[in-house]
Amino acid sequence: MNCTILGAILSSTVFAGAAAADTIILAHAQPPGNPRSLAAEFFAEKLSACTQGRITVNVAGAATMGDDVEALTSTSANVIQITANSQGATAQIVPELNVIGLPFLFADAPSAWKAIDGEIRAQIDERAQNAGLKLLGFWDNGIRHVSHLSRSITTPADLKGVKIRTPPDDMTIAIFKALGANPAPLTFAELPTALQSGVFEAQENPLTNIYSSKLHEITRHISLTGHKYETSPLLASMAWWASLSPEDQDCVQTSADEATAFQRQTAEEQEVEVRQKLEAEGAIVTELEDRQAFIDATAGVYDEYRARFPELVDAIIAESAK
Repeated sequence: MNCTILGAILSSTVFAGAAAADTIILAHAQPPGNPRSLAAEFFAEKLSACTQGRITVNVAGAATMGDDVEALTSTSANVIQITANSQGATAQIVPELNVIGLPFLFADAPSAWKAIDGEIRAQIDERAQNAGLKLLGFWDNGIRHVSHLSRSITTPADLKGVKIRTPPDDMTIAIFKALGANPAPLTFAELPTALQSGVFEAQENPLTNIYSSKLHEITRHISLTGHKYETSPLLASMAWWASLSPEDQDCVQTSADEATAFQRQTAEEQEVEVRQKLEAEGAIVTELEDRQAFIDATAGVYDEYRARFPELVDAIIAESAK
């Protein structure tokens, strides 16, 4: 643990669990300019204004407080008060969250938002609270695509045996095993080095993350697989949340709702612009030849997760059909 992290943790312990914390930490792993980073700053401004300065937010981005898994651990322990995290890491603690990433369930992000913002969110929030986390909202982490060092992916056969990096996410690993690839988890911060060294030959992320982290400079072949949708759960320490007055809880939730709308809009706008930027900077962007072949190859993933979470899987499929 570096000095920056240690110093932030030591200073945060002064107010951890306090009834009216003056300064809290919001941690995330994305670089400046990413929608998650922009929304974190937006949330900080809104919360300070709503509470008339009773609560101010120190935004710790670019994994300065550790990777997503470390940030979750610190948040559940109330060392960090809020984290804009990743679906895969959070699903290790709240496994029900995996169902949002069922393969090829959503054609686009707005369809996913409509499906998950109601009863699905309420159910996952209940399970998150049991793990010491309060779900404040689902920020967007986009429809995900594959990028490869040397070739395009247009059929399932193109993925056979491919060493592909995934987040620590059971659903993503299941999808790529079903497609015949050789997936393995790795933290996002370590990804560029792992690709450059040849440990992995491919990775998968939304276009915005690929561009903001310059992954297209390493993996120029970007295939629009659209294999799954992911959220970026905005999570608070349940201990910190419970220590707040009802008035401040309302401010936190209202600020989170406003930041969620801002983050989603920013992500959607960047997604449109990013493809043009990627191609202008030399990326080779290709569509799938036969999307149905990918859907058929991953059908067994639905069976696997329906056996684990039958009601939730059926509920999200029903919501997606609307």
